Amino acid sequence: MTDNVLVAAMVFVAALLQVTLVASIDIAGGTADLLLLTLLPIAFLRGSVAGALAGFFGGLLVDVMTLDTLGITALLYAVAGYWAGRYGETTGRDRMHAPVLALLVATIGIAYGGYALHFLLGEEVSARVALYDTLVPSLALNLVLGIPVYALCRSLLARGRADRVAEVQLLG
Repeated sequence: MTDNVLVAAMVFVAALLQVTLVASIDIAGGTADLLLLTLLPIAFLRGSVAGALAGFFGGLLVDVMTLDTLGITALLYAVAGYWAGRYGETTGRDRMHAPVLALLVATIGIAYGGYALHFLLGEEVSARVALYDTLVPSLALNLVLGIPVYALCRSLLARGRADRVAEVQLLG
């Protein structure tokens, strides 16, 4: 199985599980984001372009499967994938705190970005529900599930590929 097919399969399975299974499991008012948990290792290990493409197509799958406003989730996950890829390229993938920090920032960024986009489109969204009531439990669930999912995705992506995207050397 080639690397691109493996990444596409991981994104497809994560989006499918997110919509069918994980979204229906509500713990303390929040749900985990399996697509984001799968997207971040892809972006970290394959770079910003692969992260943006995986995020866009994963978000588009979620938009189509949930019949939500087409493009909002795709845009949010593409930005999150690109940012996580750049963060991984510039700070080093092997630092212990980098995946956890990226997950924290991406979860908060997707919540605030989703709220802002829905607000700009004129859809009714409660700021308290979107930014506090569901964000805190979702953030906790993502942090609890983040390390095992990151380790699983890292082991899957490390099998078929010995070379990695090189880190960016900052000048000056």
